[in-house]
Amino acid sequence: MTSIRVHRLRKSFGKLLAVDDLSFTVPEGTITAFLGPNGAGKTTTLRMLLGLVRPTSGEAVLGGVPYHELDRPLERVGAVLEATSFHPGLTAATHLEAVRIAAGLPAARVARVLEQVGLEAAAHRRVGGFSLGMRQRLALATALLGEPDTLILDEPANGLDPAGMRWLRGFLRAYAHEGHTVLISTHVLAEVEQIADHVVIIAAGRLRWSGPLAGAGLEDLYLEVAG
Repeated sequence: MTSIRVHRLRKSFGKLLAVDDLSFTVPEGTITAFLGPNGAGKTTTLRMLLGLVRPTSGEAVLGGVPYHELDRPLERVGAVLEATSFHPGLTAATHLEAVRIAAGLPAARVARVLEQVGLEAAAHRRVGGFSLGMRQRLALATALLGEPDTLILDEPANGLDPAGMRWLRGFLRAYAHEGHTVLISTHVLAEVEQIADHVVIIAAGRLRWSGPLAGAGLEDLYLEVAG
């Protein structure tokens, strides 16, 4: 199991302090919702967790080490930060095959993840013709290639229709039920209330609240600390 821990994390971009002395942990085997208004520092925090942005100070670790020190990271952590970074001329299967080969994963994984996200029928369609919802599914398929025990997802419901959101909710519940860990950044409170076990709320780069969802009074709490 790959635990997630953020400790006294700080990130400045020039004079802009995006993340300010932020600390929290994500309980293993749960779905943790990472909430905050636009500009709160959520995406910057996730990018530091995934080694895409270097912290000014503090640490963001997975399984006790920074992402870049993980052995075979795709088999430990799957991530979706945006669903638009695909070459439009590639098919879904070709995109996944390229990632699979680069990571040294078994050939059977491509068909498996296409099935998991419901894209079997679109496997040989060019990504340039995909809707945003289909791109979200392909991004999730990419994150699942290594059969990771942890998923980190930034606004994964963007572009999904109601049926797609129900599918995502069911998928993530089943994934967590198997003992995996999910950290999901979102602004859709109604979805959080239906899926999350634990909630972390930040505003202006600082932790405002962290705890179990049960009994949290999420909407009032969110408006109080992040409004």
